[in-house]
Amino acid sequence: MRCFIVGLAILAVAPHAGAQGGYPEQPVRILVGFTAGVAPDVTARLLAEKLGAAWGKPVVVENVTGAGGNIAADRVAKSPANGYTLGMLGNGSLIFSPSLYDKLSFDPARDFAPISQIFVAANVLVVPSSVPAKTLPELVALARAQPGALTYAHAGAGTSQHLAAELFKFIAGVDIRPVAYRGTTALLPDLLAGRITLSFANVVNVVPLVREGKLRAFAVTSAARSAVAPELPTMAESGYPGFEAVPWFGLMAPAGTPAAIVEQLHRDTVKVLAQAEVRKKMNDLGLDVIGGTPAEFAATIQRETPRWARVIKQAGIKASD
Repeated sequence: MRCFIVGLAILAVAPHAGAQGGYPEQPVRILVGFTAGVAPDVTARLLAEKLGAAWGKPVVVENVTGAGGNIAADRVAKSPANGYTLGMLGNGSLIFSPSLYDKLSFDPARDFAPISQIFVAANVLVVPSSVPAKTLPELVALARAQPGALTYAHAGAGTSQHLAAELFKFIAGVDIRPVAYRGTTALLPDLLAGRITLSFANVVNVVPLVREGKLRAFAVTSAARSAVAPELPTMAESGYPGFEAVPWFGLMAPAGTPAAIVEQLHRDTVKVLAQAEVRKKMNDLGLDVIGGTPAEFAATIQRETPRWARVIKQAGIKASD
């Protein structure tokens, strides 16, 4: 009788234990809100390749473009919370969008389970070589001497480059006019020609031009110096404490995903990010690897959301601008 009772107990718990311990038992999807070849897509594919090999199950990347990554974020939020649909989501959707859009189809604070912040990519404050300012204080003095005369180029309303410039204007107390372009590569010709005064541009796009003497760089917008250009100080080191304005991306699951699955995803993701081959590929793209815990990722979102809400409100920025 004792053996019979024990046997019943084992049968009762076995299906549940198998569901947790056997994850993943089918293909896993990672949704990316941007086109193939950009940093979040390349990073998602690196993770997919390594995780698929470790799990013995396919991990497929799907590009779901549109609305600055918000369509992909919406699909992740509305997917079953079983660990089989994940999202490579950035601060554009998770931090900026709630303040940029009057209506948003998902709630970044409620609809996702953070797994790990994957990378940050620094922006660099650059000016054409024709601009007379040779230092950041000289640039600020130039802007204060000519209110509204200087211009800055950005890669689109609500992008980290746009918000970095608005944060700079707010902290430095300067009036510089924005000029919008469709991406960093589109703004470079006018910047190089001196038709634009300055830009907070992606480090990978502009550092080669800085080293060729075509642009002058003052500082990076990340909290720490970038691995791509370690010689450049941060904005905080340059006299603007707390200044940080970077694009970042992290791995998210739908809210309600079992804690055991989230923990496994975090553990296996961090193992992939620790591989020298993976870190080199990401560093070559100008990406600084993070690989933090779910709690650290959640804390980043909680900390940054009100901060950027204030900047966006102060600047009067909307997604349609």
